[in-house]
Amino acid sequence: MRVREFAKTIDHTLLRPDATEKEIVRLCQEAVEHHFASVCVPPCYVRLAARELRGTDVKVGTVVSFPFGADVTRVKQAAVRDAISGGASEVDVVMNISRFLSGDFSYVAEELSSLTQEVSVVAMNNGLNDAVLKVIIETAYLTDEMKRLAVQMVAASGADFVKTSTGFGPAGASAKDVALLREEAPEGLAVKASGGISSLEQALEMLNAGASRLGMSRSVQVMKEAEDGGLQE
Repeated sequence: MRVREFAKTIDHTLLRPDATEKEIVRLCQEAVEHHFASVCVPPCYVRLAARELRGTDVKVGTVVSFPFGADVTRVKQAAVRDAISGGASEVDVVMNISRFLSGDFSYVAEELSSLTQEVSVVAMNNGLNDAVLKVIIETAYLTDEMKRLAVQMVAASGADFVKTSTGFGPAGASAKDVALLREEAPEGLAVKASGGISSLEQALEMLNAGASRLGMSRSVQVMKEAEDGGLQE
């Protein structure tokens, strides 16, 4: 894998509760410099990121119902509408983990389907052809059997990605989990690994396990490793 190709697997992420506007602007500048796939910013900074990234090859991403997934469906739908209307073309929504662990699978399935539909409708109304929905299932809370069931639900909903973690749970991404998700996911459903990826070695391990997108807050550090000889130019 070449450096430029690797850069396009990265969602450059800043979701700390103490992140400042100045840091969000710097995040966008770094993303443009390194040609990352997207930035992932808090919802309140979507419009700022959209202004900073206008005319570049970096997409604007944000999160919905982050990090617990416990908002009611209509709140998640409203958040999706606001995000896309504000300039986001990628939305990472947290599955309702509590409902899922309670066995209320029909609720979770219906919610995910409604959110996929919401993304499609709002994207069309805003002239976007490539809006993407990623569903975070927070693997650290799930058994392997439950991870497989969650992937099946995400796939049935029509979402574009199943994502491992928020980075705020008890553990982040692991290559083992990525491989399991990739094995269970149909061809049209991509896998995003996130949470605790802080080195080029870890990033490549996730990609080799089957991820096609990486959520990282230490993206610049990892890119420096890649550019300093870790990957081909």
